[in-house]
Amino acid sequence: MPGKNIYKEYVPESFYHIYNRGVNRRNIFLDDKDYVVFLSLLKRYLSARISKKESGVAYKTLHQDVELLAYCLMPNHFHLFIYQHSPDAMFELLKPVSIAYAMYFNRRYSRVGPLFQQRYRAVRIVDDGHLLHISRYIHLNPQNFNQWQWSSLPYYTGHKHADWVRPDKILALFSGDYQSFMNDYVDRRNELKMIENILA
Repeated sequence: MPGKNIYKEYVPESFYHIYNRGVNRRNIFLDDKDYVVFLSLLKRYLSARISKKESGVAYKTLHQDVELLAYCLMPNHFHLFIYQHSPDAMFELLKPVSIAYAMYFNRRYSRVGPLFQQRYRAVRIVDDGHLLHISRYIHLNPQNFNQWQWSSLPYYTGHKHADWVRPDKILALFSGDYQSFMNDYVDRRNELKMIENILA
């Protein structure tokens, strides 16, 4: 029986939480370079600035088709929170990023075979309460979330800015300070547990 959230609704003008993990739950990021390479692949397709191959051929830009709202990379899995404007934007982003990263990883570590446990999973976010809290769920993945450098939290707190990470849609939902929203998570464990159960 297929795992939950493997079959996806490709709906335009929609929010999605996307996630995947390493095969057999093995680590897919072994050092800082691995994290940097994965993020550089996201930037390649999501930046407004066009990237080119060594041959001079331009990579397809998806800047107008999909917005990366939040992300967190963990040693054996990743989370992406996106808003897609066109129905196939999510697929057009995840397919080349996943293939390119798996090829890089296998080449670097002299391994063969699949890197990811399965095709990425995706949950369409349609509930307002879920929409409000999903970025916090993603950013709270690391135990030391305030020091974890492989998440988009610094873009939410104003310490980083980039055209390929676009938190404005989510920050517009808050009347207060996002860092305070993060820090009061102890009082909202039930809400976060609800999201975790949805993704299980």
